[in-house]
Amino acid sequence: MQISVLDLSPIPSGATASQALRNTIDLAKHVEALGFHRYWLAEHHNAGALASSTPEIMIAAVAAETSRIRVGSGGIMLPNHSPLKIAETFRVLSALYPDRIDLGVGRAAGTDPKTALALRQSRELLAVEGFPAQLDELMTYLARETDPAARFGPIKAVPFGVPPPPLFYLGSGREGADLAARLGLGFAYAHHIVPDGVSEAMRSYRAAFRPSSGPRAARSILAVAAICAATEADAEDLARCADLAMVRFGQGLRDMPMPSVEEARAYAFDAEEDVFRRASRARSVVGTPARVKETLRRLLDEAEADELMVVTYVHDHEERKRSYDRLADAFATP
Repeated sequence: MQISVLDLSPIPSGATASQALRNTIDLAKHVEALGFHRYWLAEHHNAGALASSTPEIMIAAVAAETSRIRVGSGGIMLPNHSPLKIAETFRVLSALYPDRIDLGVGRAAGTDPKTALALRQSRELLAVEGFPAQLDELMTYLARETDPAARFGPIKAVPFGVPPPPLFYLGSGREGADLAARLGLGFAYAHHIVPDGVSEAMRSYRAAFRPSSGPRAARSILAVAAICAATEADAEDLARCADLAMVRFGQGLRDMPMPSVEEARAYAFDAEEDVFRRASRARSVVGTPARVKETLRRLLDEAEADELMVVTYVHDHEERKRSYDRLADAFATP
């Protein structure tokens, strides 16, 4: 079983964005040494608690500081960008780091409609109906190699002579699974966003997969939020930090940093916040190594996924590294 990492570059309370980004590079080096397979960087905007606004820059930074682990986007929100620009960016990354770059794309509008409008500068581009056409355009730019001697040929993404990176579609439902299958792409299911329906989506993806210019067989990744601690009490302390961060995010307090264990212990959730907290916790796997391994194995078996990708959202960077240490031990990474 291959295990990978999804990183949102959280900014811990008491730290700076610069430190959060250095933590991302440090964690990537750490999990590479543990034998993890991929390290993907997320894209979030207008959320001051996260330093993950430009994954393409962090992909270059992480790849430069590592040597083996695959590095990619989890993902590029394609409606926010020009397909040509994304194709060129990832061709450059692939030229710099051959056979190590992944391109994961999603269709999320952004943090909110106002943020999406600020990114796209057009109300017409806020509609998601155009996403399949954007994805097709991106795939064309990645695959097209034109004759350099031809005059006035079609628009192409440069540089030439660079194998395109593996393309994955990031989704959380049947619709995304079917799109990935129809286009012959890898599929990453965001269990940490929508835990229900994963088995149905994965079955649909495998059944409908049609090979294209990408992988010759279906390739599925299950992305799960998990915290693996030495004891149940420690796991609860770490998870309570994430609980409070998610409650604040849901309240529109997106610029408050990741709270510490002490801050989270001192905070009393009111009845409405506790409902939100419990719903958020239900999307995570929290506990000791034995408990986390058992739950993750069950989820993987139900989804029949080829690969596990884990996002660990806690305040303390060293605790985050230790959580991945325990996962590596539990799943015996090479």
